[in-house]
Amino acid sequence: MRTPVLDLLRPGLHALSRTYFRLKLIGVEHIPAAGPVIITPNHQTYADPPLVSIPVRRRVYYMAWSRLFEIPLFGPFIRLLRAFPVQIESQDPRATREAVRLLQAGHALMIFPEGERSRDGCVHHFKPGAFRLAASLATPVLPVTIDGGHDAWPPGRALPRPGRITITYHAPLFADPNLEPRPAARDLAARARATVVSALSQATTR
Repeated sequence: MRTPVLDLLRPGLHALSRTYFRLKLIGVEHIPAAGPVIITPNHQTYADPPLVSIPVRRRVYYMAWSRLFEIPLFGPFIRLLRAFPVQIESQDPRATREAVRLLQAGHALMIFPEGERSRDGCVHHFKPGAFRLAASLATPVLPVTIDGGHDAWPPGRALPRPGRITITYHAPLFADPNLEPRPAARDLAARARATVVSALSQATTR
């Protein structure tokens, strides 16, 4: 099962990104070809979802901040890319139910565990939601490091500038089956964040 809009745009997006951002993709062999997986990148730019999805040759769904769906043209466009809204300011049972349904159906789900774009390029605290899902459903987490995005397209800048972006796909992680669900989720979040930070050229964290 594929994502038709992204499949149509993928070759051009990849070529443009290699030229404009000198995009480099590392570790693509770690991307599961089938079965449920939660993809958990750090978040630096609005372009992160399509850039991370370039080598993912299967249908991907995206959990995205609800306010993005209110932006004219942009909101309908990300719905075409199979994004669905989540309230990051509070618990959102509807988004959680949709995420569970997708994972139980064997799909790939991308969640940015910082919740929103980093304002300073640092990798901030990973919220527990994605990792609670992974622990409760025994679903692997695929940590992904986006490096260079903040320099190319910092918040407040209308359009990106040429730069160098490297995206690293790490080996999938699993929740520790010897831990209770909440500690297992916290442990998994900590390991995923440490893995993401490990591939940054300058490991800036908060």
